[in-house]
Order: sequence, then C-alpha cells, then structure tokens
Amino acid sequence: MPSTRALFPIVLSLLLLALSGCSAGSVLLRPDGSPGPEKCSKEALTAMRILRLEVLDSAWVELDVNQTDDSPITLYDGPVESMLNDDLGPLEPPTRLYGRVWTGGPQVVIRYYEAKPLHGDVIPICAVARLAMGQLKKLPGSKPGMAIVEHSRAGVYIVDAFR
Repeated sequence: MPSTRALFPIVLSLLLLALSGCSAGSVLLRPDGSPGPEKCSKEALTAMRILRLEVLDSAWVELDVNQTDDSPITLYDGPVESMLNDDLGPLEPPTRLYGRVWTGGPQVVIRYYEAKPLHGDVIPICAVARLAMGQLKKLPGSKPGMAIVEHSRAGVYIVDAFR
C-alpha cells in the first residue's frame, strides 16, 4: 500500500484539475483570475427598464462603505457594499450597491447586482465600477485574494451584460 506521502501529489493534482473548471458562483473565471462574461438577470433588465436606467448611465460611488474617503484602500475577493455619492437615475445617495469584487487580474473588477435605497426595497441591477486611466489597477503590495487601489471612489456604470 502506498504511503500517504506518495499519494499527496496525486490527490493534489486531482484537486487542482477539478478546481480548474470551477467558477466564482456562476461566473467563469479567465486564466488571469478575472471574471468572464455574464448575462444580466431578466429581473435586473426589467427593473432597470422600469427605473429608466440606461446603459452608460453613471454616478460616483464609494467602493467600500467601510473605507470611505480613505486612500489607498484594500479590497478583498468576495462581496462588497458600496454607496452612491451622486444620483444614478432615480437612485439617490446614500443608496447602497451590493456586488462582488475580483482581484485576480491586473486590475480590480467590481460588478453590482443589487441596489438598496435608504427607504426602499432591494432592486436587481447590473452595473460595474470603472475608473479612467487604469486607476483600478492593483498597487504594489497587493497579495493574492486582495488588492490595494489608490482611490476609494470610482464611477459606477449601468450595463446590460458583464463582459
């Protein structure tokens, strides 16, 4: 019978092979760890149409409500709670945006799936955080699973699909 030590490389190889096809939730990851394309839910497309939110409508957002006005900030892979600083169509500050952060690629990717106005119900949306001139790039000192970025604010843009 082979020793435990001899089986370790085989078990590790099988585990890595199994995980290579895994996605983050229902989002497939690209080889660099950034999220691949994803469709917006029918509910989000309907809600955005009713609210008259159109592709490229935008506003300023605090990327992480726990790090408002800090510089630089640290973002971690996983859920994020952001906050509108400006009106986004009928959504007014301090509407919360709930989404997910990916730090695997050369820059941070943030996708938003829900908005929660101060005195309202959760609304499904599709939006992304963007900042011109590559300013969502990870700064030196970023480690796997996290990213240090220069600014606490970015633009948030309505999209009809995540690309």
